This record gives sequence, C-alpha cells and structure tokens, in this order.
Amino acid sequence: MSTCEKSSQEDSKEVAKSNSEKASLDDPLHDAEMYSTHVEKMAAANIETIVTDIDSLPVSWFVWLVALTASTAGLLFGYDTGIISAVLVYLKSDLDNRPVTSNEKELITSLCSGGAFFGAIFAGNTADRFGRKMAMYLGCVLFVAGAVIQAASYTVAQMAVGRLVIGFGVGSAAMVLPLYVAEIAPAKARGRLIGLNNMSITGGQVISYAIGAAFASVNHGWRYMVGLGGVPAIVLACLLPFCPESPRHLAYNGRTEEARDVLRKIYKDANEGQIEAVLTSISAACVQAREINESGSRFSKIKQLHTVPSNLRALVCACGLMVISQLSGFNTLMYYSSTLFSLTGFDNPTAVGLVVAGTNFIMTAVNMMLVDGMGRRRVLLSTAWGMATGMIAVAVAFHYIPINVDTNEVATSSIPPAAIVVLVFIIWFVVFYGVSVGNTAWMSTDFFPLEVRAMGTMWLTCSNWGSNVIVSSTFLSMMKTMTPSGAFGFYAAICGLGYIWIYFFYPEVSGLVLEEIQEVFEHGFGVKYASKLRKERKHLIEERLRTQDKPLPAGH
Repeated sequence: MSTCEKSSQEDSKEVAKSNSEKASLDDPLHDAEMYSTHVEKMAAANIETIVTDIDSLPVSWFVWLVALTASTAGLLFGYDTGIISAVLVYLKSDLDNRPVTSNEKELITSLCSGGAFFGAIFAGNTADRFGRKMAMYLGCVLFVAGAVIQAASYTVAQMAVGRLVIGFGVGSAAMVLPLYVAEIAPAKARGRLIGLNNMSITGGQVISYAIGAAFASVNHGWRYMVGLGGVPAIVLACLLPFCPESPRHLAYNGRTEEARDVLRKIYKDANEGQIEAVLTSISAACVQAREINESGSRFSKIKQLHTVPSNLRALVCACGLMVISQLSGFNTLMYYSSTLFSLTGFDNPTAVGLVVAGTNFIMTAVNMMLVDGMGRRRVLLSTAWGMATGMIAVAVAFHYIPINVDTNEVATSSIPPAAIVVLVFIIWFVVFYGVSVGNTAWMSTDFFPLEVRAMGTMWLTCSNWGSNVIVSSTFLSMMKTMTPSGAFGFYAAICGLGYIWIYFFYPEVSGLVLEEIQEVFEHGFGVKYASKLRKERKHLIEERLRTQDKPLPAGH
C-alpha cells in the first residue's frame, strides 16, 4: 500500500470520526462551533493532499460535458448580443411603417444591456436561494419569451420590450454560468472550463453573423434572425436535468451526501479519502459562510463586499478588469459592425462583420488553451497592449475616410484604401482583445469567498452591463459629435490606461483552489503575494510527487 493511499485512508477515518462526534452533540450552537473548529483543522492538515493528489488527477469527461452543456447559455448570450448588428441594417421600415432613427437604434441596442444589468441582479438572488440550476432554467424561459416578442414586433416599442426581456436572459446567463462552472471545475482546469463558456459566447456571435448573412436577402429576414434565438434555450432546458447542482451550493445547504456524489463524478479517479478531504475543505468554508450569513440579511452580503477589506479588493479587481473590457470599445464592433463597415463603403457589411466575429472566436480558443498553463496575469500583460495600438491605428485611418458626420454616410461610392486599413486593424484589435481581457475578465468570479460569491459575481456581471449600456447608447452619437477618429481615439486611451491598471492591481490566481484565493486579497491586491504562493504550491507539488515516484502533471 502506497504512502498516499495510507494517508487517504487515515484522512477518511478522521473525517468519519469528526462526523460521529458532530452527531453526538445536543447543543446546535455548540455543534456548529465544534464542527467549524474541527473542519478548519482538518482542512489545514489535508491541504497538501488536496493540492497534490487531487489536482494531479486528469479532468474527467463528466466535468467537460457538464461545462459544455451549461455553456449553451453562453451561446445564447453571444447570439442575442451579436444578431442585433445585422437586424439594425435590415429593419428598414418594418417597425411603425417608417425607417428607424439612429436614436431608436441606440435605444433598441442598449435596452438589451440595460435588461442584462437587472437580470444579473435577479439571477444573483435566485442562484443563492434556489441554486445555480434554477437560475439557468429561468434564463431559458426569458430567452424564449424575448425571441418570440422580437420576432412578432411591428412597432419600435414592441421591439424595445423584446430586447429588454432578452436582456434579462442575457444578464442571467452571464452571471450564473461563470459562477456554476467555477464551482464544479477542478482548480487545474478552472480557467479552461470558464474559457469554454467564453468560447460559446463568441461562437454564438459567429453564428449570429452567419444567420444574419443567410437571411439578409429574405423578405423580413430579421424576424427569423431574432426568432431562432429561442431554439438553443429549449435545448438547454431539456439538457439541464442531466447536470448536477454545484457541490458547494449543496454543501452550504446541508445536502452533504448529494455534494459527495457530485464530487465523486467530478473527481472520477479519486479514492474515498481524497473525496472526503475535498468535501471537508468545502464544508469548512460553508460553515464559516453560513455563520456569517445567518447573522444578517441579504443586504449584509452586499455590505460585506464593500466593508470587508479583502472582499472590497476582490470586487475592485474583478469589476475593474470587466469595465476595462467593455469600455475598450469592443462591443461597438459587436453591436454596430455592420453599420460601421457599411459606413466605410463595404457592400456586404454583415459578411465582413462575420470575419470579425470569427477572429474573436478563434482567439477565445487560444485564450482557453493558454490561460491555465501560462497564467491569467501573464496572458494579459503579454497581449493587452495590442488593443491600444489597434484602436490608435483605426482612429488615424478614419481621418482619411470622407464621412458626412451628420448622416454617418461615406461620401464616396468606392471603398477607400483607408477603409481596408480600418478593417485590418479592427481585426488586429479583436485578436488581442479575444486572447486577453475579453475572456479573462469573466474568470474573476473565483476571486470571491463562498459567502459572497453569488453577490460578487452579480456585481461583476452588473459592471459588465452597466459599462456596456454606456458604450451601446453613445457610440453613434460619439461618431457624430467627436467624429469616428475621436471616438476610436477615446477607446484607445481607455485601453492604454487599462494596461497600466492590470500591471498594478491584477494578481495571478491560476492553479489556486477557491478556498485559497481569499488569502491572496488579505495581502493588499496580492500581486506579489499570489506569485509567491503559487511558487510555493508548485514546489510542494513537485517535492511530494518526487517522493511518491509519480510523474509530474503537465505544465510542471
């Protein structure tokens, strides 16, 4: 029998003994205190086992299939935010029997982001009270309802309501998916699995552009474009019963046996001692979180995010990167790329927009492959500078395109050479955006401790959609008042400032288990401390695996 197996069996006996002692106590308060103290000691004693034995195991196919299924909501998110680009071009006079004005286009576009802001808040409360899966079910209902309302719209007001309802669904999906995936994912694959959701988002955007191009010549084709958005939601609702609830949510609500069963599926090759060690670590965090939450209302969770220094730093760090990703100007391309390329003289702007969405999809895959091995911070610092240079080049190129700022129309019948430069550097920008902040920003849900994780993820999502509303509701107006060069120059400045912010405030937490990350933000923003902690963990893993004559995991 190996040393690892003996250690695991001893761990299992200790946990069983702990549970027996717990059951024998009569005083509930005394029980909570004793159990809390015991599991904290057990978690500390077993941390080496958790880090080495569990994280050296391969990631099971069950985890990948669950993450892939849940990421269908990400596809819906991407589809419904991307399809509006083609819809705005082909609405023509179908609403109110007249052309839709620029202000109405901004309204229709921004209402989705506005609805997403409130949808994230609603989903945050639902995910905490009824579970992560219930929040996803509600999102499916909203996606279908919004698709039907949009497809049946004959007035701007009806279309606006449909976009608002879709926004509720988008916000729900954007909030719950990263949270759910982060809580079922092993530490070694958390970045890749959340990246899978990001790939689904960008894949949905690619599909939306392809559908937009396919129905461009169909009479009232925009109705099919928005209506098809309800199909994946129905598929997701049918597949969700096969997905487990988050083991941390189950453990938090006293459903320990169910949590243990889910952990067995997540860590398929682990023995019972290892499963008990992980469950003990999770239970310790749950007991602490429950004690904190039972002492106050839901408002107290929001208060904890802002008054507990480590939580506030986690919130600033997570939301800061998200705001940078949105104010960088990327969503002007998602919402208005067809309008933008039509402006520069391209005959088939939706097809050109498909190139942009396809590039983003590919770079999302690159990010997913790099992020766990290379680390989030290093990926960001290696690539985010390219966003600023791309936007500067676009701003300069627009200066040489003859555009009537009053009508936002190009004053020439041919494609000017500068328009090609605009297209090239927009793709350049998307390459660096997709591999850096565009996807990494959604991974920050693991910054928050369990007791405020749903609320922290809610604020993270709200910061996304709040800044998204600003961009989507002002871009066309900025093009008129500041000229296209001024608008993209503004976004270039945001990108440059964002790079500086990342350098000073964004720590590296890749490879750390969820219960460890809180420790990082207890040391300021933790940039230096996180680096030191990861080196210690890596050294510990290497030393233990050498003593046990095991091959080192990939990346070591």
